[in-house]
Amino acid sequence: MTRVVLVDDHQMFRTGVKAELGPQIEVVGEAADVDEAVAVIGETRPEVVLLDVHLPGGGGVEVLRRVLPSPTRFLALSVSDAAEDVIGVVRGGARGYVTKTISGPELTDAIGRVAEGDAVFSPRLAGFVLDAFSATAAPVADPELDQLTAREREVLRLIARGYAYKEIAKELFISVKTVETHVSSVLRKLQLSNRHELSRWAAARRLV
Repeated sequence: MTRVVLVDDHQMFRTGVKAELGPQIEVVGEAADVDEAVAVIGETRPEVVLLDVHLPGGGGVEVLRRVLPSPTRFLALSVSDAAEDVIGVVRGGARGYVTKTISGPELTDAIGRVAEGDAVFSPRLAGFVLDAFSATAAPVADPELDQLTAREREVLRLIARGYAYKEIAKELFISVKTVETHVSSVLRKLQLSNRHELSRWAAARRLV
């Protein structure tokens, strides 16, 4: 029996995951935001935490920062398949990353493997990690990208993936007006004219 804490801000999704997991998995706690996650993990001491990347209070990376080092192992489970999300949580200490298209039996198997110390990634995402951590893949400075704030980069990535302003506001827990302000700032800094040019710019840098 592997003891698991499930961290995701959507209760219906958590309920669905629990229903799909095999009998060898025991969900001993749940959390919907960063503070709840840190508290529940501390109380229950699970073998594995299923961790969403985008959470109220700072996201999955903030949970990792506040909990690790710990005997608990973390498996990211997210709708996002963006390279920067994958690399961010892996650098933060997660042992694997799978997307929410995974089946119940596959997720059960992934949890068991992570509990045993293996690293588990959806096939496409493994390439991101290999590229990021390859000794030959030295980081290349990008002066244009460096001038954007962390929040502007988040907005840029979601715009490039086709999100509407309202969807971005909901995803990042900010107002539509704030989204518009960030988009205007990004366009100005990158000297671009519209969101279609932003999408092409982001795709060329593999930010999507």
